[in-house]
Amino acid sequence: MNLSAMTIAEIRKQVECLLEGSGNPGEDFLQALASDPRAGVSNIYGMLMRRRLRIHAEEQRLEALFHYEKSLAAEGIHLVAGVDEAGRGPLAGPVVASAVILPPQARIHELNDSKQLSPAKRKALAVRIKKISEAWAIGVSTVNEILELNIYHASLLAMRRALEGLRLAPGHVLVDGFAIPGLSLPQTHIVGGDAKSGSIAAASILAKESRDELMGLCHFLYPQYGFDRHKGYGTADHIRALRQYGPCPLHREDFGPVKREMRSEK
Repeated sequence: MNLSAMTIAEIRKQVECLLEGSGNPGEDFLQALASDPRAGVSNIYGMLMRRRLRIHAEEQRLEALFHYEKSLAAEGIHLVAGVDEAGRGPLAGPVVASAVILPPQARIHELNDSKQLSPAKRKALAVRIKKISEAWAIGVSTVNEILELNIYHASLLAMRRALEGLRLAPGHVLVDGFAIPGLSLPQTHIVGGDAKSGSIAAASILAKESRDELMGLCHFLYPQYGFDRHKGYGTADHIRALRQYGPCPLHREDFGPVKREMRSEK
């Protein structure tokens, strides 16, 4: 292939069309770019090679991220549910869990622990996860349940509810952090699982997005606290609002900062 008859602008346009169409330049085209003496063409070639390296690195990362799922598939277990929760630490609002069953050989580029993602990226990935998953469900434990059971047991309850909400029964459950006592399904608990299992990472994203949406709705009930911004976490703005207005029914009254503000009101 000889590119000498094409201008650099024409070559760049052809490359852009290929990439926009999710295509990849063929080896003949890449070799032609590499042998073209023009500096502008050399820049295009360098950009394409850097892109290829990034894609390769991402494929390797995803391959490692699905290690547990692949091991279970080798045993004939293909319906694997990842489970995670969001909202153990906030001063207000529910704890929300998600369970997700991804299809075998799922590849979701940039899938990661929800804490490592920007809000925009997390939202886009949540849409993608819901679209391609075999099944997904959300489980919630209310503020009253958190106060009655404590946050640990309320988190377990939310995770059980998420699993019960799946339209398919998983053959195995991968859980972030700690095992779910009394679960009838076989399970593996993984410390830091949202960064080590693709299924748990997907669940962490849906749990976080769902809880953020709930806290956004809570803002309309109690706009003075700024739940749409901090999602109930103990930010400086939230603490100031607590001092000014006192706790609302969404606040976890046995959490330290809320307790202190309640005592100061007396």
